Amino acid sequence: MRLTGPALRVTIFIGENDTWHHKPLHSEIVHRAHAAGLAGASVFKGVEGFGASSLIHTSRLLSLSEDLPVAVVIVDTEERVRAFLPQLDELVSEGLVVLDECEVIRYVGREERR
Repeated sequence: MRLTGPALRVTIFIGENDTWHHKPLHSEIVHRAHAAGLAGASVFKGVEGFGASSLIHTSRLLSLSEDLPVAVVIVDTEERVRAFLPQLDELVSEGLVVLDECEVIRYVGREERR
């Protein structure tokens, strides 16, 4: 797949303990994005953050370190990202979903190893 030029980035901010049918929510989002044929998805674990609950989660405090912030980032064409949004509506009951226009400068995969 080739992807260059204007694109849309969706970032989903959730907690690492958020689940979907006993499976990590971030993993479910990545697998659904893959099944939908999106260009790529990455999960980033935060070291500190807070959201709508105003509770600060940090890796420095043992009592709150079990639910650190997680960001799932997906980039593809606007059409493909917007087609995927209903799945996020189904999956994300708590969190933040953000859309940003962006420009893809370079998108190159690894060559298959033989």
